[in-house]
Amino acid sequence: MPNIKSAKKRVLVSAERNARNKAAKSDLKTAIKKFEAAAAEGNRTEADGAYKVAVKKVDQAVSKGILHKNNAAHKKSAMTLKLNKV
Repeated sequence: MPNIKSAKKRVLVSAERNARNKAAKSDLKTAIKKFEAAAAEGNRTEADGAYKVAVKKVDQAVSKGILHKNNAAHKKSAMTLKLNKV
């Protein structure tokens, strides 16, 4: 643990942000996995709902700085192609 007061605060704040980012990233991965499962199953209505949720989570991750915008565009494009194949 650091001795300087500002360094102590940085450790606490960074741990809090790390936990928040980890939770958001986990939520994103879960939404994408649910879409992948629905698409693999071939259920169009379930895949449509999961797609909308997953795209929303990807956009939120970009706005929070968890994903880069190009990475998000790549993920959304891949999901759209899979949805269209169902």
